[in-house]
Amino acid sequence: MPRGPAQLVLTASVARRYYLDGRSKVEIAEEFALSRFKVARLLEDARTSGLVRIEIGHPGTVDVELSGRLMAELGLRHCVVTDTPDEHPAALREHLGAAAADLLTEIVTEDDVLGLSWARSVSAMATALTELAPVPVVQLTGALARPGVDDSSIELVREVARVAGGPAYFFYAPMAVADAATARALRRQPEVERAFSLIDSVTIAVAGVGAWESEQSTLYDATGEAERAALARKGVCADVSGVLIDAAGAPVRARLTDRMVGITHAQMAAVPEVIGIVYGPAKVRAALAAVRGGLVDSLVTHSTLATALIEAAQDRAPRGGAAGGGAAGVR
Repeated sequence: MPRGPAQLVLTASVARRYYLDGRSKVEIAEEFALSRFKVARLLEDARTSGLVRIEIGHPGTVDVELSGRLMAELGLRHCVVTDTPDEHPAALREHLGAAAADLLTEIVTEDDVLGLSWARSVSAMATALTELAPVPVVQLTGALARPGVDDSSIELVREVARVAGGPAYFFYAPMAVADAATARALRRQPEVERAFSLIDSVTIAVAGVGAWESEQSTLYDATGEAERAALARKGVCADVSGVLIDAAGAPVRARLTDRMVGITHAQMAAVPEVIGIVYGPAKVRAALAAVRGGLVDSLVTHSTLATALIEAAQDRAPRGGAAGGGAAGVR
């Protein structure tokens, strides 16, 4: 701390002029009859002593500091962490959907092609979206019937394309069918072929991340008990847009994969940026697997899950490594 009360008062007065009143160092030097070097030294003393504390804040619901920490830890391209309390999942989805909509509005340009796969969180994003560059919007997965839910991949693509004012490429087909032959036949349908022919052109995609357990994955809930157990034995940890992956992020081949009508693992990994909207403490391993496997490049999540992801990533980091080493260990 500054030595003596007189020095303390002088330091505080100089700091107040500079940080609160917006005065320049030259103006402060003239007022207090000091050299500019002395003013600079007093300002430095004010910071190092704790007399002046500088914080970077944000007036909205985005936790700027935690967003930056998670982005650095996982090596993400974009990261938005909201300080939303852990409420009912529907409330979390609403908040994260709004945050994802804001991110999409900011980063999507007229040169992009947007891909969307159905998830409850992506549907929340579409509902919150009010502005978007005029881009083509491509459906990446078939529809998944869910009791009591009216929206689907088709409505999702149509709604976002309406906001953007660009063309919508959608198709009428389920995400999973009874057998591989039916899936192959559906993929040859003209509207499905047209949408799938554009997948390689997608530059930004938005997807949900499901953990392979009850009520944490729409695809999990849509499969039978025996198939769920068999996939778990194969090491399935998560699904991203219907793509099954293990804890290391590697694809898991299974009969279900052959019955899917949607984007493949290789196609999703090739998309320049995939934004994953993830919520709930049960999805730590799933989210890390998606990032580790290169299927998700950006995250929109909430503070509780973000903190858990950082801790889990650091636990997996090489011993003796710095924070940057944690990112390398995860990706």
